[in-house]
Amino acid sequence: MENPEKIKFKSVDEYIASFPANFSEKLECIRKIVNRDAPAATEVISYNMPAYKYKGMLLYFAAHSSHIGFYAMKSANVIFKEDLKGYKTTIGGIQFPVDKDIPVELVSKIVRYRIAENDEKEMLKKQTKQQKR
Repeated sequence: MENPEKIKFKSVDEYIASFPANFSEKLECIRKIVNRDAPAATEVISYNMPAYKYKGMLLYFAAHSSHIGFYAMKSANVIFKEDLKGYKTTIGGIQFPVDKDIPVELVSKIVRYRIAENDEKEMLKKQTKQQKR
């Protein structure tokens, strides 16, 4: 396997295929959850990792040496703080160990939360624009 950090990925398929099976299975699992729960989201490569846009940036995910990083923004980590107690987290990221299953229900809840959050932000922007008229 070539060092993924030196590859400029053009698609999520290409990104996932560049990793060994133990990583690619986890990445594909997250991808399926997002595609199921956010069917209107657009799949992109951003910062050379898989990402989804829905009324703004929705989330990112990426493989690292011993974990899968799931980046659903700082707000999701605050809202799901209790659910995340068993995971290492950063300001806007969650680390899912590659030797454990992806927590499907948790990822699903976070994706649905982020969709609602982006819907609300868009609604507030529209209301603000209308008030300025």
